[in-house]
Amino acid sequence: MLKHIDGLEAKTNEELLALYRETHSITVRQELTMRYLYIVKAIAVQMRNVYDGFLDMEDIINEGVIAIIKGIDRYDPAMDNKFETFISRRIRGMIIDLMRKSDWMPRDYRRQYKAIENARLQLSGELGRQPTHEEIAECVGMDEKKCRRIEQISTMANVLSLDMVMSGDEDHQSVQLPNMDVSSQPEHSFLKGEQLEFLAKAVDKLKEKEKMVISLYYVEELNMGQIAQVLNVSEPRISQIHSAAIRKLREYMNELR
Repeated sequence: MLKHIDGLEAKTNEELLALYRETHSITVRQELTMRYLYIVKAIAVQMRNVYDGFLDMEDIINEGVIAIIKGIDRYDPAMDNKFETFISRRIRGMIIDLMRKSDWMPRDYRRQYKAIENARLQLSGELGRQPTHEEIAECVGMDEKKCRRIEQISTMANVLSLDMVMSGDEDHQSVQLPNMDVSSQPEHSFLKGEQLEFLAKAVDKLKEKEKMVISLYYVEELNMGQIAQVLNVSEPRISQIHSAAIRKLREYMNELR
């Protein structure tokens, strides 16, 4: 293994990749890693809305550097596209994998949701107005981002219930939209009993890409175009995945009830 190679700065990325395949020089790999670091940073910024609240951008970049190093070792120009395309796909996959490790629904969700709603009612009486997210989070001793996420999940449950009804409405009859103000949603509506747990089990049965689209759309509140960028597929394809996921969720929910 070569410890030092002169003239690396003058070589193109393609020449360095070819040189690394010949020498497996750590010096060459380090040079390549630094050159492709911009891809990690660009994707980390682009996907920030996806992992914000779970991971810091610095964590994503650190993991991305490792992904580049491993990618350089595994890249085969005879089998793969340009290295930029190859490594971009791996970095996106790495971020999605990190997100998959974070359950889309926090443990003890129902208990935490009830605590938030109790705090909302208490603060509303004390303040004479609707409390802010910050005030509610402070009252229950919870991180504000986590508090917001739990409320997003409760909203997602209501929106998903609407989507499942509308997707099964062959005659396109009018459907009354649910009130999206979480504070005004009664506990006995969609969240009553075991229905939210049924929804969690139904989501777990989806394919990974379907599960990711549901989470990004309803929990992270990305639009179809943004999700298409995150998953690196076309926007019409995202719409197809979303429709298929809703159809499966409706079937699973009917089975579980």
